[in-house]
Amino acid sequence: MISVNHLQQTLQRIEEIQRRLEGDVPAPAQSFQAVLSATTPTRTPVSPASPVANNYEPLITRAAAEYQLPPALLRAVIHAESNFRADAVSPKGAMGLMQLMPGTASGLGVSDPFDPVQNIEGGARYLRQLLDRFGGDQRLALAAYNAGPGAVLRYQGVPPFPETRQYVDRVMAQVAANGE
Repeated sequence: MISVNHLQQTLQRIEEIQRRLEGDVPAPAQSFQAVLSATTPTRTPVSPASPVANNYEPLITRAAAEYQLPPALLRAVIHAESNFRADAVSPKGAMGLMQLMPGTASGLGVSDPFDPVQNIEGGARYLRQLLDRFGGDQRLALAAYNAGPGAVLRYQGVPPFPETRQYVDRVMAQVAANGE
């Protein structure tokens, strides 16, 4: 359960990001800031090869190498989860590019799920953990990423939830389309 304090902090962070995007508040100096400088939020679908997506490519490449993941898999998860929007928040409270739930983010050591560096690194680490837990089966790891590992264990495979099945199919199709 999310505390009121945590929700207030999340809303304040979202407002801060919005102000930055509108140019009202200078962004903090970060090593990754140069990569994000050309990024603008979008609500329309973006291609994983779009300029917005390309801004995250150095982070995706680094996290994929560190956690021995195909870069196409990370790209596809980010595309499906947030459409490459670092400020994305789901109705269930998942945050950032890889849509980390607050408890998952905390358990992964992600202190700011809206920070693309932390979010991609944490999401990649979590995906690696799920792949290891499910014997390298990408479909099961993706189902667990979407519906939770408990659901995959309970159903002994991809759960029968339409959202989860569509998610797994969409991510796998994107990975196949990227040819990695």
